[in-house]
Amino acid sequence: MTKYVFFTGGVVSSLGKGIAAASLAAILESRGLKVILLKLDPYINVDPGTMSPFQHGEVFVTEDGAETDLDLGHYERFISIKMRRSNNFTTGQIYESVIRKERRGEYLGKTVQVIPHITNEIQAFIERGATSAVCGTPDVAIVEIGGTVGDIESLPFLEAARQMGLRLGRHNSCFVHLTLVPFIATAGELKTKPTQHSVQKLREIGISPHVLLCRADRRIPDDDRAKISLFSNVLQDAVISVWDVSSIYKIPQMLHNQGLDKIICHELRITPNPADLTPWSDLVYRLEHPRYEVTIGMVGKYVELTESYKSLIEALCHASLHTLTRVNIEYIDSEQIEMEGIDSLVHLDAILVPGGFGQRGIEGKIKAIRYAREEKVPYLGICLGMQLAVIEFSRHVANLRWANSTEFDPLTPNPVVALITEWCDRDGTVEKRSESSDLGGTMRLGAQRCPVKTGTRAEQIYGNDVNERHRHRYEVNNYFVPTLEANGLIISARTPTEDLPEMMELRGDLHPWFVGCQSHPEFTSTPRDGHPLFKAYVEAALVYHQQGKNRESAKVAPCVN
Repeated sequence: MTKYVFFTGGVVSSLGKGIAAASLAAILESRGLKVILLKLDPYINVDPGTMSPFQHGEVFVTEDGAETDLDLGHYERFISIKMRRSNNFTTGQIYESVIRKERRGEYLGKTVQVIPHITNEIQAFIERGATSAVCGTPDVAIVEIGGTVGDIESLPFLEAARQMGLRLGRHNSCFVHLTLVPFIATAGELKTKPTQHSVQKLREIGISPHVLLCRADRRIPDDDRAKISLFSNVLQDAVISVWDVSSIYKIPQMLHNQGLDKIICHELRITPNPADLTPWSDLVYRLEHPRYEVTIGMVGKYVELTESYKSLIEALCHASLHTLTRVNIEYIDSEQIEMEGIDSLVHLDAILVPGGFGQRGIEGKIKAIRYAREEKVPYLGICLGMQLAVIEFSRHVANLRWANSTEFDPLTPNPVVALITEWCDRDGTVEKRSESSDLGGTMRLGAQRCPVKTGTRAEQIYGNDVNERHRHRYEVNNYFVPTLEANGLIISARTPTEDLPEMMELRGDLHPWFVGCQSHPEFTSTPRDGHPLFKAYVEAALVYHQQGKNRESAKVAPCVN
């Protein structure tokens, strides 16, 4: 029987509930337990796919093509189990399912209400998400409830969790509440009152937490923990201090040292193996003892909100661990490059253009790509970053004037990037793709395996094939590929069925390390294994740095093409 741990939050959002849940899962997995994580989001959107990154942050993509909350990225980085569509659901999905059932008459004419119909549906989604885990039936399902206690939109989820805990019975579920203990500088002390009120609010709706995780900018003294214990009716040993640390990968050890996993296992009556957190200790040691250092410029338009690039930032961190290199990331606004030029790029050891949508800042990104190509700076383009590299090469090397993507200029005479339904010459001489293709203008989502061309940089990195996740609509236009390849651009991987360009690179004699990928490889990077593409990219930046930025002589084992 799967046992459940419900994570709730209080006082304010953005305290790290997802990372805390993932860290507990990592500890339990190190003790030999099968663990799955689920995220319940209280917003009415069906999924975050159409939400602005400024509001929601990154959209994480699962292998089966679901657009989900960014916390699922943390889950995959901390445990070995891959997340699926069923691991994340929203209020919108719940109401959509209930309304469909009502229209089909499944409620037999009854009045459909929040209790019991909505709460029952939430419980059904939770149990279905837990039992559909790829690891088989998990020992423990950790369920993170989004939002904070007191939010109107979170109440149905909390009520469903309360009912589920009651139905499962004692020792088959427990509640962990994450809350804030702020330090008031003018008073010179930590204040426990917000935590007391948060727990009181939780108890008002019938949930008594078994564990409190108390976030603060410093370690919480025992006296304050005792005070919190007294006023919240939680054992003092279960009032756990979670202070600010330099890396999220230190948190599993922090929680284990305070006995969180022991408390949870005791409450659930589980007797697992002893914890082995050696891999996490090794990661932290590598992080704190680098041998080398490079500076990478990330040129984007959401740079003021780095949560938009969370998985990408973590993938570079993972590469730094496995190359013993401190990677300093500079976030450069592409609109700033449009207005002020490329001066902000000249000191960089590598340039990266991430994925994105919309026209704003595009020309600034193209200027950064041109600088990287002409000055032989290592370059990595992710999704849109690959498409813009193709546009830049088309304009300035292949002499395709006004080359562009139809996303930005529907009337461009050279649509080197377009929806595949637009893959025809302007005079109609090139046949359109078969009408049987189901991609059309829809988004390509989820994992897709593609063969890699021999003798390429991609083969050096990936081997015979590449299997990455996607989230895009526009594709590099095959009609223009022969012209581009005649000038030194190489399509080094293609999708096996649709023959869509998957990876591109520049010929070795044109650039030492210039790679673009249509996928989002950052979604599959983990701290335990890193990712071959990002490791190769950081190594290229390191070579460039160590050679003193001598742009004429910097070489990174050019491949034979």
